[in-house]
Amino acid sequence: MIRNTGAWCILILQEIGRMTLFGFQAYSRGLTYGFSLTKLIEQIYMIGVKTLPVILLISFFTGMVLGLQGYFTLAKFGSEGLLGSAIALSLIREMAPVLTAIMIVGQAGSSMASEIGIMRNSEQLDALNTMNIDPLVFLIAPKLIAAILVYPLLTGIFNVVGIWGGYLTGVELLGVDQGAFWFRVESATTANDIIGGFTKSLVFAFVTSLICCFQGYFIHRHKGFGATGVSRAATSSVVFSSVSILLADYIITSFML
Repeated sequence: MIRNTGAWCILILQEIGRMTLFGFQAYSRGLTYGFSLTKLIEQIYMIGVKTLPVILLISFFTGMVLGLQGYFTLAKFGSEGLLGSAIALSLIREMAPVLTAIMIVGQAGSSMASEIGIMRNSEQLDALNTMNIDPLVFLIAPKLIAAILVYPLLTGIFNVVGIWGGYLTGVELLGVDQGAFWFRVESATTANDIIGGFTKSLVFAFVTSLICCFQGYFIHRHKGFGATGVSRAATSSVVFSSVSILLADYIITSFML
């Protein structure tokens, strides 16, 4: 059992090392040799614009639920006026970056892994190498850079829409004073809270996009060929990315508090 556990840990460390080198090569080659601006805009559209409706919907109802739960929790202590600060800090510090990253992974991350995996299975990546076109520069770098640009923007949108959803529940439906709500939002939120939330979104962007691209690029090593391999790559990319988001969130939070 000890030997199997050690072998499993070594395998995990090897995969993390390969994935780190893969990401470093993609970023360094993309920034050194240049990448297609058209590809970058296309990936920003795929990752950001197509995920925006989901982000708007999830953020609005998340804010409404926070307003509902927070109101009745604070009402037990006679502190309904603190509802604005509770909603703002919950969203900005934790829920906005985490839920945004998970939604993007579910919407765009699986498609990235599937797209690259299909290209690997159909030997399109080998064809690019034959034509002296680096797949890391042509395909991977635009996806990684687009994720770095898109995640913080969608996180900011999540914050704004979520707070308005909490306002609708707390003020318009439950009768919390409007001035007290916005005063608590403004007074409780500091620059460190905002910077911390955006820092998390950048880390999540790097980790999740790297995992999804890595799973698709090396589909032939672990997942097999054909439709089954592509489906396994898409599933594992979503699962591993979601776990990595929660793990990275805990690590970052432990250093920031």
